[in-house]
Formats: sequence, C-alpha cells, structure tokens
Amino acid sequence: MATSRRNKAVALLATASVASIALAACGGAADKAADKPAESGEAITIEYLHRLPDGEGMVKVEEIAKRWNDEHPNVQVKTTKFDGKSADMFLKLENDVKAGTAPCLAQLGYGEIPEAFVKGMVEDVTAEAEKYKENFSGAYGQMSVGGTVVGLPQDTGPLVYYYDEAEFKALGIEVPKTIDELKAAAKKAAEQGKFIIGFEPDEAGYWLSAQAAAVGDAWYSAADGKWKVNTVNRGAEVVASFWQEMLDSKAAFVSGRWAPEYEKALQDKKLVGNIGPAWEAGFFLDNVVPADKEGTWKVALLPDFGEGVKTGPDGGSGVAVMKGCAHVAEAMEFNNWFNTQTKDLATQGLIVAAKGEVVTPEKAKRQFGGQDVWAELAKANETLNPDFNYIPGYSAVVAQMTAKAEAAAKGEAKVIDIFKAAQDESVKVLKDLKLPVAE
Repeated sequence: MATSRRNKAVALLATASVASIALAACGGAADKAADKPAESGEAITIEYLHRLPDGEGMVKVEEIAKRWNDEHPNVQVKTTKFDGKSADMFLKLENDVKAGTAPCLAQLGYGEIPEAFVKGMVEDVTAEAEKYKENFSGAYGQMSVGGTVVGLPQDTGPLVYYYDEAEFKALGIEVPKTIDELKAAAKKAAEQGKFIIGFEPDEAGYWLSAQAAAVGDAWYSAADGKWKVNTVNRGAEVVASFWQEMLDSKAAFVSGRWAPEYEKALQDKKLVGNIGPAWEAGFFLDNVVPADKEGTWKVALLPDFGEGVKTGPDGGSGVAVMKGCAHVAEAMEFNNWFNTQTKDLATQGLIVAAKGEVVTPEKAKRQFGGQDVWAELAKANETLNPDFNYIPGYSAVVAQMTAKAEAAAKGEAKVIDIFKAAQDESVKVLKDLKLPVAE
C-alpha cells in the first residue's frame, strides 16, 4: 500500500514539526536500555500484545510463538491477546508507555502508526528493520513515518465484496460489478426481505474512508510543509450519495458490525452479502457455516465505484516496537520471524504482508465452497489505492465519524455529514498536535 509518493508526503510530517514533538516525547533513560542487547547466555523475555482472532481452526499466536521459544531458549516470547477494540488497546498502550510498563511488541493498525509516533509511544528501529526489509511487500512503508521505521508490517486489509452465491441465485440477482448494479440488486433483494449490503456505523472511520479511496481520492496530502485535508471530495460525494440512497430506500441492513444483530442476520440468511475487509474472510462465517457442511459464500472484488476496479484500505496492521523496549534487536528478530510465518498467519484470516506464497486455509476453502479465497484477496490487494494514508490523531477522526454515522443510521444526520465531521476533526487534531495545516 505504501508508495514513494506517500513517503514524500509523510516526510514533511517528520521534518521539523513532528520530529520536534516526537523527539521531545521519546527522551529518557529507557532509550539507553533499548539499545542494550541481551548478554550472552542470559535469558530474556519479550512481551507481545496482539488482537488477532485466535479462533477455531486457526493456528494460535501462542502456538506459533512456542516454536520460536523452543528454538531460542535465551529469547523467550510471552504473547497476550487483547480482547477489546483497537482504540481501547491503543489507549492502554499509551498509558503503559507513560507508566514504563509497555510490552516490547504490540500490534498497531496502520492508521495508528503516525499518532503513536507523534506521541512518543514507539522506538526508532530503522537500522534493525533494514535487515528484514526485503522480506516484505510495499506495506513495509506503512510502518514508517518520514523515513523513521517503528516496526514491521503484518497484514493488509483491502475492501472486497462477500456474497452468498446460493442466495443470490434464489433472489435472481447477479454479483454486482458496478455501483449502479449494486444499487439495483440491493433494492431487488430488499423487496424480497433480504439484504446484500449492510450499513455499519461502528466501522465508519475506516470502512467509509476506504470506499472513498476506491473512488480514487486521497484525504491527506502535504505541500509547502503543511498538511492539506480534503475529506469532503468527489470520493466522499459518490460514497455518501450511494449510502444515503440505500438508507432512504431501506435497501441496506443497518447494524453495528460487531453487534449481535449483525451475527444473527448472517445466521438467519437475512444479510446475504456485504462490503467488508479482506481479513474478515478468516472468521466471519464460523457461526454461519456448520462444521459438517460446505458453504455457498464467495468473495469478489469491490464493485467499480466509477474509477475502474479499485479498492481502499480497511484495517491492516503491523507489529511495532514500543517505547522502553530493553531488547530492540531481539524483539525485531522475533518480529521478522513471526510475520514471515505466512501459512500460520493465513489461518488467522490475514492477507499477509510478507512475501511468499500463501495457501487458502482449508477452513476458508470449505466455508467459501472450494473457492481459492486468498488468491482473490491477493487480486484485491493489487488494486489498493496507493495514495491513501492517514494523519497523526486519526483515532479522534474515527470517533467523530462513528458518532455521525450512528446519527445517520437513525435518520438524524445525512451520510455526507460523516465526511464533513472527518474534515473538521482532522483539521482540529492536527492543530492540537501543533502541526501546520493549509487552510
């Protein structure tokens, strides 16, 4: 997902404004400890906090780490799963860094990396990362802010379209390839009491921004040493118009993505299609397709929003080295090893950022009726908008977008207001961080 253009824009962030903030926040005794390698023969323990699914049929993170521990008696890794929202984990990490109790390694979403950097929550591991750079795809750049690398990438999250092929046939509709076809099919399905799309207020921050990215527009850029914010653009207008029409015509199932109602709608075959990130393929059918049956769901590329076949990033994350880590070199060695266990990580539903062949897990192949799911997801990965990136403080933007999306779902606001909220909050958060903004 990363490109030289993205790095050039983010580089402006690092020169002067961000650099001064980050360096001020990063100072202290912990820096000296972070550069000290483990003494020969001395066993050390590295903590890794993650929020991977670890569901049924997946190779558990602890199990993967055990193989490392068995082979590296002097560098033991303790893994902990965080059962909560990513925003809550980010807040916990922020507090832990301040208290000096943060784990050495932690999973952070790409949208969180700039904020973590500005807040002094992560180590500069550029030199160590260079040793492993060739093992990873373009997502390597997502772990960099202005040339300062803070960890290694783990996965990407292009939006795709999921649908129940059997239900589509029963409804007499084809898999939509354009946004107009999606509108028509959604209305036809709704007339028969079914939904092939769902509006997800709790995922608005990344889910809607990724759809806007599919139209081709970037939200954030930099010029003359200043950030330029442009969230209410053509992409926003196309996406907002589409969802407003779907809400007004009651052609979309409205529910939070992580609400019980969403899961029940899948199980009851009320919701038989939806736009979602690639990483959902690894688990969202677990309670929908019985263990002894083959599923009829399929994966397709996101319908054309008007700019050719293109998609945007919804999620995807890397493993960062947190501030105060006493054994950076060892932490990064494990970081590289862990994130190149492509076969195991694929069972977690990840579209792995490391290079190398990834085979569709047997569970996913069964749930998706024998489809080579990961091959289709890889195609989606290739159509990601390369210019779409985030700003420091994007978590605050997400919060405002979520609140406005909840209002839109109730008819108390328009969908375009979600993008307007993103514009206002983006400018505010950049100014609060003392970063220059082009007005």
